[in-house]
Amino acid sequence: MERAECILFSGAASGAEAEFGGAAERYRIEEVNFTFEGHNDARSRGIRVLTHQELEKGDVSLTYVSRLMHRKYPDTPLFKKVLQSIWHQVNSGQEVYVIGRILDDGTVKGGTGWGAEFAKLCNKPLFVFDQDQGSWSRWSGEGWGTCPPPTISHTQFTGTGTRFLADAGKAAIEDLFKRSFD
Repeated sequence: MERAECILFSGAASGAEAEFGGAAERYRIEEVNFTFEGHNDARSRGIRVLTHQELEKGDVSLTYVSRLMHRKYPDTPLFKKVLQSIWHQVNSGQEVYVIGRILDDGTVKGGTGWGAEFAKLCNKPLFVFDQDQGSWSRWSGEGWGTCPPPTISHTQFTGTGTRFLADAGKAAIEDLFKRSFD
């Protein structure tokens, strides 16, 4: 796999997305950051501002997402746009890497969890680095299993995750890129 063929799809938010973008830039990987008017972006490289019509393509019922995720999400225009932009990130990548925390119910904490659930629904290879456990897990289609640290294996991949990035999460992103592109 040639670096020149690779594209990271992310969202330019502070935390994990900004760290994925920084790693892509250091490793000379193209990056596309889906965002929307009024979003507070932590990165400027590869910004792709979604139009109203494009955001609508990623529209999902908050009732559905809340039920799927076993929690209640705020019914605000900003949060809906965040979920819609995450839809574009996951839809564009062939495999998905998430930094966060896997909860006891098998979902991933926070808004990032919608990205992981959408990846599951799309049957995309899905890896989560759980910052609390300090290890990678892979979704098997039926449940989470601890796995060896993964290597990016598709030219179009998604990197997303928590805004509250710990040192272990930063190291996991750097090591993922190093294993994949050194």
